[in-house]
This record gives sequence, structure tokens and C-alpha cells, in this order.
Amino acid sequence: MAGETILVIDDEQNILDLIGAYLRREGYRVLTAQDGVNGLKLAQSGRPDIVILDVMLPGMDGIDVLRELRRTSSTYVIMLSARSEETDRIVGLTLGADDYVTKPFSPRELVARVKAALRRLSAPASTIAAPAALEFRRLRIDAGRRQVWKDNQPVELTEIEFDILWALARHRGLVLTRQQILSQVWGEDYYGEERVVDVHIGKIRRKLEDDPDQPSFIVTVRGVGYRFEEQEREL
Repeated sequence: MAGETILVIDDEQNILDLIGAYLRREGYRVLTAQDGVNGLKLAQSGRPDIVILDVMLPGMDGIDVLRELRRTSSTYVIMLSARSEETDRIVGLTLGADDYVTKPFSPRELVARVKAALRRLSAPASTIAAPAALEFRRLRIDAGRRQVWKDNQPVELTEIEFDILWALARHRGLVLTRQQILSQVWGEDYYGEERVVDVHIGKIRRKLEDDPDQPSFIVTVRGVGYRFEEQEREL
């Protein structure tokens, strides 16, 4: 199977051993580091397909590692954090983490997250794009090129941000629950918390909306989910 490279950065040797054993059993190549500085070096030189990154690290913590990594890489990052570290999880997602897992966690759940992420990352664009592009009054979303334009100006989105926007735009006018968004973007076997959707929606709004506090493209339907409201372009 596999052969993909997974980098695990955690200061606890028992956690490195546990995660490494489960990942190697699935056929993955595993790199490990116990501090942020060496972890960042491995992330930059080892070209991992996925980085599993603990928030609490000696010296350079996981948030700083993520911040530096995102300057040069879009590698998929799953953050590990204790349940009491809600602020760190939100900061991590805001800085560009793709997912997070709370400690204590099930190794099987973490491996399932890794598998789901790799499936999504390796899926051909054609499985997402039908039709290839969507035209709206102020937005153009091209799934083939995975590009977005607002008022004819390009907007840079991460892979997950693009997939969330595409999922909502394809169902313009309909409300998608957080769970439906998770299923479409992260996969039906995603085990994570629904809050991850809210954080990524916030990031999309900051890039797309004239006023993120008064969104006009992606609106919140309280207690349910989100709806894409941009009007289609008249032909």
C-alpha cells in the first residue's frame, strides 16, 4: 500500500513509539522528532506527505513550527492538542493547520484521519469538478484549475478552503450542515469535531468578504450550518 511519508513531532517518546507503530503497520514511512527545531528541519527536508504536530513542544512550540512551515509549504498538518488547549487549536487552524486531534486520542482514529487525508489529497480533480467551473455575479470558481476570482482578481485559498467553498457553491441556496461539509471535504469516515468547519469558514470569509463580520457570500444559518448566497451571473 502506502509508502507515503508521515512526520510525527511530539516530545513524548511513548507517543512517538505508539503512533509510529500504528503507521508503520499500515505501510507508511515514519519520521519523528521530539522538539520543534528538529521537527521543522525534517518537515522542510524530508518532504512528508502529512505532518502530525503536537502543540506543546520544548523550545519552539507547535504553533511557531506551523507558522514557519506555512511560509514555504502547504503540507497537510494534523495538530495534536490537549482538551484544555482550545485557544491553541483555534490559533493553529487559523495559521493553516488542516485538522486537529485532541489528547488523549485513539491511535486507530489518528490512522483513520491520515488515511482519509491521503485519499483526499490523491483524488483526481475530476472527481470534484462537475461542472468544471461555476460563474457568479462577483465570483468565479474553477475546480479544474482550483482557482477563485473575486471581481476578476485572484483569491488565494488553501486546498481545504477551496474544497469547502466548492462544496457550498455547488449547492447554492441550500443549507449544508457542518457534518455534510465534513463528509464532502474530509471524507465520510472523518472522526473529528465539527468546530474545524467554523474555523475554516472564518478564514474563507476573511479572504472573500468585503466585511467578514457581515458576510454576503457564505452566511451562517444558526443551529444548522452554512449557505452560499452569491447570485449566478446572467448570460
